[in-house]
Amino acid sequence: MVTEDEFKDFMADVCTPVAVVTAMADGLPHGTTVGSLTSLSLRPPMVTIALDHRSGLLPKIRRAGRFGVNLLGAEQATTALAFATPAADRFAGVAWYPDEGLPRLRDAPGWLVCLPQRFVAGGDHVLLLGLVSRVGGTRGGAPLVYGRRTFGTHCALAPRQDFSITDQIAAFAR
Repeated sequence: MVTEDEFKDFMADVCTPVAVVTAMADGLPHGTTVGSLTSLSLRPPMVTIALDHRSGLLPKIRRAGRFGVNLLGAEQATTALAFATPAADRFAGVAWYPDEGLPRLRDAPGWLVCLPQRFVAGGDHVLLLGLVSRVGGTRGGAPLVYGRRTFGTHCALAPRQDFSITDQIAAFAR
């Protein structure tokens, strides 16, 4: 049997995008940091996120019938931490505004408006399948990612040098 620590150590080597999922309930903004944002389908456009089954955001999304996904940029690790820790008001000190009735973080470079299609229980989490009804943001900037238990960003590998067929044959002959 795999231990929890073995599994956590393995998954620490998997880089994930960092996003803040948001919803409005009773006129107040709510949100939490996730590292589980994944594309699910192109036709129709769908994403998945996983939330702890005890998450206070889950019932708010169910009631609202929609949720926002704020994809964070490389300079937003502090924002990710603010929404990942228990706090009375995670939005204190964070610039946001309502967009289609959902809390949108002003500096987040990516934005999705989603309609929940299904809630699927899985272990200690719930997988939320969301139909994307709108995409926005500036995109193109360096994304915030989480891997090896630290925040970072993605960078391209150095371009690979392509050798001519003559060079390859000469190298093989050596």
